[in-house]
Amino acid sequence: MKKTVMSLFCLMAMTASAGNYEVCSPNGKVKVTVNTDETVKWGVDYDGKQVLLPSEIDIRLTQGKKQLGLGKVGKVARYSVSSSFETPFYKKAKVDDAYGQLLLYTSQKFTIEVRAYDDGAAYRLISGNTKPLLITNETAEFRFADDYQAFVPYVDDSRSEWPYGYSFESYYDEQPLSKMFKDSLAITPLAVCLPDGMKAIVMDAGVENYPGMMLLKGDGNMLKADFAPYPLEQEIGGYDRLNLVPTKSAGFIAKLDGKQALPWRAVVITERDADILNCDIAQRLAPACRIADTSWFKPGKVAWDWWNCCSVTGVDFLSDTNTDTYLYYIDFAAANRLEYIIIDEGWSGKESLLEDLSPEIDLPKLIAHGQEKGVGIILWSSWRSLIGNNPLGDMAVTDAVMAHYANMGIKGFKVDFFDRDDQQAIASAYKIAECAARHHLVLDYHGLKPFGIQRAYPNILNFEGVKGLENSKWEPRVGDGPLHNQPRYDVSIPYLRMLAGPMDYTPGAMTNAMRDHFFGNNGHPMSQGTRVHQMAMYTTFEAPLQMLADSPTKYMQNQECTDFISQIPTTFDETVALDGQLGEYTVIARRKGTTWYLAAMTDWTPRDLTIDLSFLGEGHYTADIFADGVNAMREATDYKHTIRPVTAGERLNIHLSSGGGWTAIIK
Repeated sequence: MKKTVMSLFCLMAMTASAGNYEVCSPNGKVKVTVNTDETVKWGVDYDGKQVLLPSEIDIRLTQGKKQLGLGKVGKVARYSVSSSFETPFYKKAKVDDAYGQLLLYTSQKFTIEVRAYDDGAAYRLISGNTKPLLITNETAEFRFADDYQAFVPYVDDSRSEWPYGYSFESYYDEQPLSKMFKDSLAITPLAVCLPDGMKAIVMDAGVENYPGMMLLKGDGNMLKADFAPYPLEQEIGGYDRLNLVPTKSAGFIAKLDGKQALPWRAVVITERDADILNCDIAQRLAPACRIADTSWFKPGKVAWDWWNCCSVTGVDFLSDTNTDTYLYYIDFAAANRLEYIIIDEGWSGKESLLEDLSPEIDLPKLIAHGQEKGVGIILWSSWRSLIGNNPLGDMAVTDAVMAHYANMGIKGFKVDFFDRDDQQAIASAYKIAECAARHHLVLDYHGLKPFGIQRAYPNILNFEGVKGLENSKWEPRVGDGPLHNQPRYDVSIPYLRMLAGPMDYTPGAMTNAMRDHFFGNNGHPMSQGTRVHQMAMYTTFEAPLQMLADSPTKYMQNQECTDFISQIPTTFDETVALDGQLGEYTVIARRKGTTWYLAAMTDWTPRDLTIDLSFLGEGHYTADIFADGVNAMREATDYKHTIRPVTAGERLNIHLSSGGGWTAIIK
């Protein structure tokens, strides 16, 4: 339910010559100025400091033989909006949505909607055209006042010759804006480090029937939007021929059949990095939930097979992608109160989800055993096999597949290798989600990052689009350690990638290593950093569908750790951002019911931190704590487990080892 209070500040007829129009956030700190003298430009100030210099807003479109643009601004309206909505599958139960709103109406039947929030600013274009049109290009600029340092997630692992084919997984190049590579696309969110410790994070939100926004270096200290063109022809290709790769594109980026709101262009602004950990901008700017009955939704944790190569020991069967192994995974999930298992790639043929099924896997037997044990089964699928190789199809293949497996008792699908966010791919993601909801199936999208669809269809419990634990399997060594600084990445993504929505990082490695001991090993993978660094991820990382990536054998050998992480919920009623610094460390607390879950993580730098427990409220509590052991810098699996009383007036002094973590459950 959403409750809204709207106050009309002013409504008047104005012409473009009127010049500047302003709107402020509820607390008055964020001010957005829209100038319409020549072209339309927006600028953003925070507490009197420039965040964005005047940056152009424009659109080019074709309607029949007419070439059109945004047009001249006429009437302008300004409002103050205060609302809230429930979010039962999120990091908090309710989101407050208060902002100043500016609406500018143009001569070409467009509305420019601008919002000023206490923690950022956003705008979108809304087409009032009733006839079909083609959008040839959209101009969205983000001009900064100086050559600030940035965290840039480049597109650096294209899946084909098509430059927009990407998994949306990027490490961060930390460099000044002037040093950005001119010929390289970047994905969002992208952070710019402003003076006095402030941050500005550029992103899009509420994407529907439109391509996602990528970024390019513009002139000076400017970022500019870039969009995948509309595909005209495509073929099977990409990694292991699992993708649909566009081979011919149109001279436009989107087709609009009539009236439509385009996605939001947003800048999140913070004085304190930790506040980013509790920012709701992606939820606020997303389309409202479209599923009337969500009572069948079941977030939870998953015993996952792929990362650990189905490796279990001490059994009397050959462990592999076979029935006996998955029966064992189901028993493990039930014993540890996990809601699901995933049967990953290999159970079906590559070209069909209904034919050429593996004879080694007896799905009816596994489903029946899961139902008896209270464990649901989620199946892996490539995107193209689920849609019958046709993103513009009538969904007949998708509906047939989902109806068949839902009737059998399957609980959901992990849909892999989208690796695109052009208009067709985005539209397909919505169609799949709607179809899955009709069949009461949950989804986990891979090869996509969240873009607002997760609020419209919260049966999509998770998204990949992150350099998760799987990358440790092939991480190369360079000199005396791994090529990538994974612990630094682990304490960067909560501020950046997680700002867009949940992420399927797949944590839970029980084999852990310091830099000098780490090496990539596909068959026997390990993680960078300490054991408790991995355990802290279950509270830190948002993931309504959260994996336990290691093997049942490893978890049973480390049952004390397994008992702890199996208690941590995957959705929460309240989140408190306690402390943190982008790229350095995080400290966060989340509440479910009357129980609090706390976690801290660091990069390779050891840290001593203090946690103020005043958020607990009055009373006496018991804290179940896992901390890095005294020898964790030498042996990353070393930890210390303690149980002790705590009170709300207490301040806990904690130590994080190099690549370390700390986590607690407080009741």
